[in-house]
Amino acid sequence: MWEVIRDNLVQIICAGAASFAVGTLVRIMRQFKSLVIAVRANGHDRLFRYGQFYIETNQITFEEMETLTEIYQGYHGLGGNGTGTEIFEKCKELPVVKERTKWNPYYVERK
Repeated sequence: MWEVIRDNLVQIICAGAASFAVGTLVRIMRQFKSLVIAVRANGHDRLFRYGQFYIETNQITFEEMETLTEIYQGYHGLGGNGTGTEIFEKCKELPVVKERTKWNPYYVERK
């Protein structure tokens, strides 16, 4: 028994190391997949929330459009769905204003 272990010690160590490496890789891949899902969900929330606000106020500033474009590119690059593209396309058609004149009452102090 000890001779078999001694004769195959390198193979046993390599098998243990490979098993550990595969287990670690699987854990990292699961965490990475969860991270991608979380980032995509955050992009989805921001794209829909901002996009809906811009559509409801029927205006967008140049800076807001740049920010929305970056959010959309990240969201779309992570496999976001066509609904996000639809909202982004609607926002691209909005009139670009130099300064915002309409605000969401939720974010502005109520008088």
